[in-house]
Amino acid sequence: MNEVSVLIGGKAGDGINSAGMMVAHLCNRLGYRVYMYFDYPSLIKGGHNFAVVRAAEEEIGTHRRKVDFVLALNQDTLALHQEMMTGETVVIFDSYRVRAEGIGVHVPDVLKEEQAPPVMGNSLLIGAFARAAGMPWQVVEDVFRRQIPKALEQNLKVARRGFDAASERRAIPPAGRSMLPVISGNEAIGLGLLHGGLDAYVAYPMTPTSNLLHFMAEIAEEHQLIAYHPENEIGVMIMALGFAYAGKKTAVGTSGGGFCLMTEGLSMAGMAELPVVVVLGQRTGPSTGLPTYSGQSDLHFALHAGQGEFPRLVAAPGDPAQAFAWASLAVSLAWRCQVPAILLVDKTLCEGFYSYDRDKAEVPQMGGIFPGTPGPGYGRYQDAENGVSPLLFPPSPDTVIKVNSYGHDERGITTEQASLVNLMAAKRGRKTAFLANEVAGLPTVNIEGARNSERVLLAWGSTLGVCREVAGHFGLRLVQPVCLSPFPADTLRKALAGAKKTIIVEENALGQLEMLLARHGIRADARIHRCDGRPFALEELIARVGEVLQ
Repeated sequence: MNEVSVLIGGKAGDGINSAGMMVAHLCNRLGYRVYMYFDYPSLIKGGHNFAVVRAAEEEIGTHRRKVDFVLALNQDTLALHQEMMTGETVVIFDSYRVRAEGIGVHVPDVLKEEQAPPVMGNSLLIGAFARAAGMPWQVVEDVFRRQIPKALEQNLKVARRGFDAASERRAIPPAGRSMLPVISGNEAIGLGLLHGGLDAYVAYPMTPTSNLLHFMAEIAEEHQLIAYHPENEIGVMIMALGFAYAGKKTAVGTSGGGFCLMTEGLSMAGMAELPVVVVLGQRTGPSTGLPTYSGQSDLHFALHAGQGEFPRLVAAPGDPAQAFAWASLAVSLAWRCQVPAILLVDKTLCEGFYSYDRDKAEVPQMGGIFPGTPGPGYGRYQDAENGVSPLLFPPSPDTVIKVNSYGHDERGITTEQASLVNLMAAKRGRKTAFLANEVAGLPTVNIEGARNSERVLLAWGSTLGVCREVAGHFGLRLVQPVCLSPFPADTLRKALAGAKKTIIVEENALGQLEMLLARHGIRADARIHRCDGRPFALEELIARVGEVLQ
């Protein structure tokens, strides 16, 4: 498979994320499928930021350890990434700040001559990269005109200076395929929520879902969406429940620390039977941990958060297509079953950028809500065979719609009477079964690779991307449970049928999915963990799986 990897690095404020995106779009313009990983510390200024862009002829979802080009805006980029460079790596650098062999351009002089701000230094290196990679200037100009909304002409002048100062070193041949949109996982989630009929998005910014709030705010007007930023995560959840009571389909976004503050509200949603979608972006804990790095250690938190027992949906998509589909399904299922739904994602998926094939983001059709009949006899918690009460919203004529976080009767009146408490508990139990039945018809378990292989690689969440390629490398069956509550135990057992060696891959220390599987009598033969906040690189996981298979 023909492919190329590019690393661009500098300090916070150098526009590394934007520069990486421009490199990704240049490769996309040549017909490649792209993936970008962005790494940065939790600092407003300083520190080392870098992005790794990988482009290949086929769909990809992870980065490699070795790179073909390095774009260095500071010396740290070379000092900290020596292990990613080979003797053939082409280095393009700011000759004022960096000492290296390769293509040097004096960034301060060019910016001064063009009267350009410091952040445009990355445009200078991008222009030099395009020439070194054998790209025609027209490709550069087309991409800049499509992707840069401000100061376009000045950016083009600076990029042209870099282009003219460089020479071809390692040509990237056109892949000959049509371009696909390049989007982040957060954007895929946002689009999926809208597809599910979202009316309001409420969030307090918290990495890695902060950019989802920004995205929803940007598109709010054209989609008649309410996008709101309250004072804290407690306010976020309570506001979302208020929206739900009023009939507005609402989602909230957060990470582990913010979800801690939301859990009492989540329990209220369970007792009051108010639908809400929580986008829970995992990162490395415990506590604040590594706030700008990834992890998969909040699975059991999502499964058990909140006091008391109540049904919930928990789904962990692994790529943008799944993120779109399950974000939409989360809205539909939350409202059809009147339960909270948690979309369990992580920094790798949320902030990664991917080529996005809309044809792969299929969303199964779901039934709608169970509407109530207005009138004096309406009971918000009327008992029902499937546990889901008929739903009305205020104002409804001649109708009192009372929701309650206390123990209550069918009309929402507080009670501690044993028979009524048991009635409502039994109703929630039937609702749990109904939710499980609704989920059973969905693609809860994904199977790929060599489906008949007796050797299985078991992935969940964003490890799907790297496991997909590793499974192809070794000829393994790839199995990925996507829905984790209600847990599709029978479907997963069928997916694992005939397996003689099962290897589970997780980005946590204790093996949280493995513990969940064990509850249902499903055992893995080997496990591979990583818990330092960084995702697996392709070569790393190939090596570790190879050791297990020996």
